[in-house]
Amino acid sequence: VVSLAVADLVVAIYPYPLVLTSIFHKGWNLGYIHCQISGFLMGISVIGSIFNIAGVAVNRYCYICHSLKYDKLYSDKNSLFYVILIWVLTFIAIVPNLFVGSLQYDARIYSCTFTQSVSSAYTIAVVFFHFILPITVVTFCYLRVWILVIQVRRRVKPDNKPKLKPHDFRNFVTMFVVFVLFAVCWAPLNFIGLAVAVNPDTILPRIPEWLFVGSYYMAYFNSCLNAIIYGLLNQNFRREYKRIVISIFTAKIFFQESSNDGIEKMKSKPSPMLT
Repeated sequence: VVSLAVADLVVAIYPYPLVLTSIFHKGWNLGYIHCQISGFLMGISVIGSIFNIAGVAVNRYCYICHSLKYDKLYSDKNSLFYVILIWVLTFIAIVPNLFVGSLQYDARIYSCTFTQSVSSAYTIAVVFFHFILPITVVTFCYLRVWILVIQVRRRVKPDNKPKLKPHDFRNFVTMFVVFVLFAVCWAPLNFIGLAVAVNPDTILPRIPEWLFVGSYYMAYFNSCLNAIIYGLLNQNFRREYKRIVISIFTAKIFFQESSNDGIEKMKSKPSPMLT
């Protein structure tokens, strides 16, 4: 979950501020290098998100469907290795963009991002390996978990089979919702890319600009959703959100009161000349 949060934060730290700058200036005026870095980090965030979501799905599948082997498969050392592996695969997946020249500025979305029309073969490969394949893995894992959940609730499983605890089920539902919203937010853009790659000369002119722009910003918005999902579905996150807000509010009041006290003391203190 921390690794997934990092993937979401990557775009907030660098690419999104540059997108806002581009919108305010009605064009890209930050140069080629910033454009490439922005597009590269955008890709890191997207691919990192889907790979982390796939990693979480495999983890939940092992935890719920193969609970007897879980502790061995996901020891602290192994878990750290899996997270590192996810990010290594993410970097390997995004590096070819630098050689294909697919990271370009698109004036329609004020962003330096993956250009679908550069190479049909490469676009199809990107959609398959970066979206369809991970989504297939995640779907398989969650389907197996849901089947087990239904079987356990109907009590058709023997006693030696795993039993679901309420908090385990809530955690599973939270991550399942994260996956569903990711798939919904990114599916339109990936399907547009696939259609363009199959027949760019015919399909590209027929795609309305509003549909293309809407699919992109819908995909961008996904990075903001996960924290909201955690807050809505997870009691621990709600508790921590509340504690953080109260801490910030309390600190703000404390500094205001301290500032007012200082001003009052300055007013009440006689001047050096009078002293």
